[in-house]
Amino acid sequence: MNNHKYLLNQLTLLIIALLFSFAPVFAQDANVNEGKTLFVGKCQSCHAPDMKSNSTGPALGGVQGRWEDPAKLHEWIKNNAKLIASGYPKAVEVSKISGTVMQTFPDLTEEQINSILAYVDAKFSGKLDAPKGGGEGAAAGAEASSQNNIMYGVVSLILALIALVLIYVNFNLSKASRDAENVKSAPALPIYRNKTYLAIFAIVLFMVAGYFSTKGMINVNRQVNYEPVQPIFYSHKVHAGINQINCLYCHGNAWESKTATIPSVNVCMNCHKTIQKYGGAELKDKHGNVVDGTKEIQKLYEYAGFDPANPDAWDASKAKPIEWVKIHNLPDHVYFNHSQHIRVGNVQCQTCHGEITGMDEVHQFAELSMGWCVNCHRNTKVNFNTDSTGGNQFYSIYEKFHSDIKSGKMDSVTVKDIGGLECQKCHY
Repeated sequence: MNNHKYLLNQLTLLIIALLFSFAPVFAQDANVNEGKTLFVGKCQSCHAPDMKSNSTGPALGGVQGRWEDPAKLHEWIKNNAKLIASGYPKAVEVSKISGTVMQTFPDLTEEQINSILAYVDAKFSGKLDAPKGGGEGAAAGAEASSQNNIMYGVVSLILALIALVLIYVNFNLSKASRDAENVKSAPALPIYRNKTYLAIFAIVLFMVAGYFSTKGMINVNRQVNYEPVQPIFYSHKVHAGINQINCLYCHGNAWESKTATIPSVNVCMNCHKTIQKYGGAELKDKHGNVVDGTKEIQKLYEYAGFDPANPDAWDASKAKPIEWVKIHNLPDHVYFNHSQHIRVGNVQCQTCHGEITGMDEVHQFAELSMGWCVNCHRNTKVNFNTDSTGGNQFYSIYEKFHSDIKSGKMDSVTVKDIGGLECQKCHY
């Protein structure tokens, strides 16, 4: 065995040993993550997500400790009706806790049930809880997390150095042993002719290229910071910021319908039939070039067919639409309703479009990805007021949430609680 192959074999064994060492940790995280997904999809409609409160069903915290036989617990989850019919005492006892019959889940595998139970235990024990509030508590949590990361990096570096030293010592001891026995090693091949090295290099290159290609493909069409040149330099900073024109004056459909729409030329001319010159602060494009605001108003007149010297002769029916370049695009299979967010949810325009009142040329602020929307639904609280003075009467059908809020089981309701994470809400 030549020296290169020997070192390669030792390094391979080291990597395999490290992978096996960390495999239980990775497997545990994977189980908890899978369990969370399954719990949200199959259990959360009846069981409180904090695992400590009773809901339609009992609190699940510590459930494994309350069942002496884990196999019977699995059987209960899969088909509780069958287990109750068999007369198993624990099943009969649990069936009397709630007046609602538990749904059966015969499609769940043993591994999936273990994942759900692992998530329940992790959530109940507080391992998944993030630091509450801001200020010193949040800062302390962030500092502790940072210190843990640094410590983990230091320990990993020390272990790597120890492994390299052991490989070097092992190599030299083996070489000394061969020399003592007059065993000659085969001549070493150059790296560029060694098939093992070439194969490893190809695998590493494939993995690195695959990682960056995947990251790149994920961001395709998200268009963050996309800022096209428009046919007319329209400054939202001047209109919505300095002059404080309400967004709904130009994008009124956002209050009433799915799309916000782009205002027609006639809407622009409501003001610019009178305002024919720009006298505000100096305008600059994204490259720093000075823009003549009055000339931009003249471009509007060309589309409108308007002669500022003879305003009374203007025929609005002859106006041509301005060919604005669309900035914010969603896939065809995604449903988004502006009125549902603006009017019902009281979402401000800046939430999705950024500080629009400070933009001369508009660019895409948010990535508008599925994950971005889902996280917003998870964190955004719903105005659950249902009184006749201004509340949304639609929310009155959620009697359980109203009773939980009154009893103190819940302090707020988020979009996800009322179905904001259901696939069919956004995909059709």
